Amino acid sequence: MSTPPLASGPDGPEALRPLLDTVLDALGEGTRARGGPLPAGGPPQVTARLCEAIGDILPDDGDPAALHTLVTALAAGAADPAHPLCAAHLHCPPLAVATAADLAASALNPSLDSWDQAPAASALETLVTEALARQAGTADALITSGGTESNHLALLLARERHGPGLRLLTGENAHHSLTRAAWLLGLPDPVIVPAPGGTLDPAALDDALTALPGPHLVAATAGTTDAGLIDPLTDIAARCTAHGARLHIDAAYAGALLFSDRHRDRLTGLDAAHTITLDLHKLGWQPVPAGVLAVRDPHDLTALNQRADYLNADDDTDAGLPDLLGRSLHTTRRPDVLKIAATFTTLGRHGLAALVEKVLDLAQELAALVKDHPDFDLYDTPTLSTVLFRPTGADDPTVAALRRTLLNQGRAVLGRARPDGRLWLKATLLNPRARTSDLNALLTLVRDALVEGTTPR
Repeated sequence: MSTPPLASGPDGPEALRPLLDTVLDALGEGTRARGGPLPAGGPPQVTARLCEAIGDILPDDGDPAALHTLVTALAAGAADPAHPLCAAHLHCPPLAVATAADLAASALNPSLDSWDQAPAASALETLVTEALARQAGTADALITSGGTESNHLALLLARERHGPGLRLLTGENAHHSLTRAAWLLGLPDPVIVPAPGGTLDPAALDDALTALPGPHLVAATAGTTDAGLIDPLTDIAARCTAHGARLHIDAAYAGALLFSDRHRDRLTGLDAAHTITLDLHKLGWQPVPAGVLAVRDPHDLTALNQRADYLNADDDTDAGLPDLLGRSLHTTRRPDVLKIAATFTTLGRHGLAALVEKVLDLAQELAALVKDHPDFDLYDTPTLSTVLFRPTGADDPTVAALRRTLLNQGRAVLGRARPDGRLWLKATLLNPRARTSDLNALLTLVRDALVEGTTPR
């Protein structure tokens, strides 16, 4: 058997060209076969179809047509975030320019653990992280795999700065990754602060900071997963300053409002944070992963410093080779910065802002449609791009079964949330190409599924 072609090197582009045609054709075939936002049939049928299409995943002899088969099967069985009726999660349709750039990153395969593996990529990462830090009002920023890693890293930096007795205080509305990070890092049990109405209560936070011995780390949220709400950041920051507490803000969802002159004031108080989580594979339209941790004090990053002679020997760094090990918890690390850079330079800040503003406007439009609809109740006016609604008069088992029916039929993908103890359907609008007709179609599907009858199970 001859050696398979490589993606990089002088022959790489020509080796990739026919394979890209194969992939693009297969994506089209799979999408047409699916015919909607989700494959029909639920987990058993989706799994059975995939297994039937692929056969033996590690055969003795390979199949030259396997790439087409695999991509077709994956596309046919995918949840399509670009479909306007796929609106359950913070799962964005990636921009074509970012996806194309990601292909180049995979072909070139730089590894950002030493300069000699990623000369240009390391310089590009510096440019992008400096730009992101300026947007966030901080001194530096790191590229991460997403909000979970950024939150974990924020707690690690705080622990190394203030010691293992550091106590995390966070709202009951906060992302689960924060309390999990506290557990992983061996910190004391976190204090969960009440969040009436879905946002952290500053008065309750003040009481907790007063009653508990320090040091304290307060984690606020700018864009909750359930309802897209923003904690009162300025008030929280003032309480932290008064008690000498460190502040982390998880802005994985709402952080992209920084690009918008129209909406960035809603993040007032963000620059008071010591660390900030951002996530560009949400309201940044990047292929996963594309996370960021912005840091106010660069000295905090010294906790990440490591020495490995084959990667960052002292004499090499003294001679001017950049030290990349202190820029991540990872060693081998792909250049996710390339797709971000391609997006920034192609769209510019105003282009990104237009996308952010579009989906926030869509959420307001959907909320108005729900409010005026006789068959639905609206939870509240949306803060970001998340809209919570439920059929009027339906009980929780019916709402849950209705959602699963739509999923199993492959007709619509909606999430679920319990902001007030009741179960609500959640539409998270991240598709800037969605139209009013799509929003109406979503509500019609939900209403029709309810009329057809949904048995709780």
